[in-house]
Amino acid sequence: MKANLAQLKSDLVQHYRWLRQYGCNDSHSGNASFRWHDEIWITPTGCCADTLQTDDLVICNVDGTMGDGASLDTPLHIEVYRHNAKAQAVFHSHGPHAIALTLNGNDFVPVDFEGQYYFPTVPVVTIPYDRYIELSPSSVADKLAGHKVTIVRGHGVYSYGETINLAYKWSCSVELSAKIALLNFNRAP
Repeated sequence: MKANLAQLKSDLVQHYRWLRQYGCNDSHSGNASFRWHDEIWITPTGCCADTLQTDDLVICNVDGTMGDGASLDTPLHIEVYRHNAKAQAVFHSHGPHAIALTLNGNDFVPVDFEGQYYFPTVPVVTIPYDRYIELSPSSVADKLAGHKVTIVRGHGVYSYGETINLAYKWSCSVELSAKIALLNFNRAP
């Protein structure tokens, strides 16, 4: 059974809250969206995950039209949907372990079984802070055309999925893999 628009909006809000609840975002970071035909429904810029409601989501369009108050990352989400027909949801999170592990700019190669199974390599993109808005849409969309997850160095994780739940899963899974890799790296020989 296919979900209707109201259910998808509710699912997006719930999954976005879980990113906060489980430490992948602080109260006002990250963003999330889903595609409904040519519409893109996205979290508003600067929204609080703890208080976000379905009526707060902003409607945009795959043609590039953005609703008032849409996330600053809306152009990035739109580019992901344009470059990847499988993408039905996009999540951006700030998992501290994934960010810390990739500050060197190197791609992340998981050491745990699930990480290796889901994403043998997670590409890391370096985007200058002062050019982020300009360069991030194409840089992230290019990586997500061939990978479930990419990490923007020093900034955060971007994932896509065929469903809201899968985009959320990939975001959480890469964070757990990064945590395991850091624990393994820091263990005594």
